[in-house]
Amino acid sequence: MKIKNIDTEKKVFIVAEIGNNHEGNFNLAKKMISKAAAAGVDAVKFQTFIPEQFVSQKDQIRFNKLKSFQLNQKQFIELSEFAKKMGLIFFSTPLDLKSAKFLNKIQPIFKIASGDNNFYPLIDKIAGFGKPIIISTGIADYKILKNTYNRIIKSWKLKKKSIANLSFLHCVSSYPVPNEQANIASILFLKKMFPKVVIGYSDHTLGIDAAVLSVVAGARIIEKHFTLDKKYSNFRDHKLSADPKEMSLMVNKIRQAEEILGKENKQYQFCEKEMKSLGRRSIAIGRDVNKGEKLFLSDLIWIRPGKGFPPGEERKVIGKKINQNLKFGQILKNTHFK
Repeated sequence: MKIKNIDTEKKVFIVAEIGNNHEGNFNLAKKMISKAAAAGVDAVKFQTFIPEQFVSQKDQIRFNKLKSFQLNQKQFIELSEFAKKMGLIFFSTPLDLKSAKFLNKIQPIFKIASGDNNFYPLIDKIAGFGKPIIISTGIADYKILKNTYNRIIKSWKLKKKSIANLSFLHCVSSYPVPNEQANIASILFLKKMFPKVVIGYSDHTLGIDAAVLSVVAGARIIEKHFTLDKKYSNFRDHKLSADPKEMSLMVNKIRQAEEILGKENKQYQFCEKEMKSLGRRSIAIGRDVNKGEKLFLSDLIWIRPGKGFPPGEERKVIGKKINQNLKFGQILKNTHFK
């Protein structure tokens, strides 16, 4: 998946999920973007919604809280421009169709929340934009994901969009997620079942260990909630979020994990160059022999370094006559034969 200047095949895409941790404070939202940039992430993500089209007003406590967290379109435009100045990719999760239409004007990629991975009117709307899509997979099983996958494929075929522009993030929708239920191995399952989809991880555990370990499992996009202070308020997301110091550490550890993991191939590394000779064996003489003697398998030993005939090329020396006297342990070479 290519997102602006980032190719997830070459680099893990790290997203600081600011979400609603700004709690409706625009200046705090800007400060969080600045701190996220300093921590080294690739992108910041928010949530954009119209409360009346997101939750029931009968749930008055939740509705009023979301209403107080709501930022307006002008503010989101300013935040997207500010993030760009800070060298970050900006995007926001739309939680209703009108918000999706607005966000299509200001962001290069879309995120669909776990709670909406079966909200097909929204999924169809976003798929119609033809932009890359990241979908969190919390509270979903394979059947739901396959159905969502098929709907997007059907839409994108008409637009000739590649399925490589779709990502599923393994996610457990609990706040926080106990370590024993993080189930990072689900990443391996998703990679197997959706081989053409970019697989990543949206982390709701405490700390950063699960996010770093997800790289080893194959996650190419990692999303971690971000806050300036875990004790900022009683809003649940602050506690499970990474603060600036923790986010910076997570980014460094993920980059280190990427470096250590390397590429999916098997070939000797440059640092092994010296050992390519010193660590290998050569066919050598296992006794003193005189000029003109014919060599048999019983006359051979195999010793380091690997500067002569390697193991497996015994046929090149067995049955041949030596053209000079040789001492025990001498490594055989072409010049020793007539």
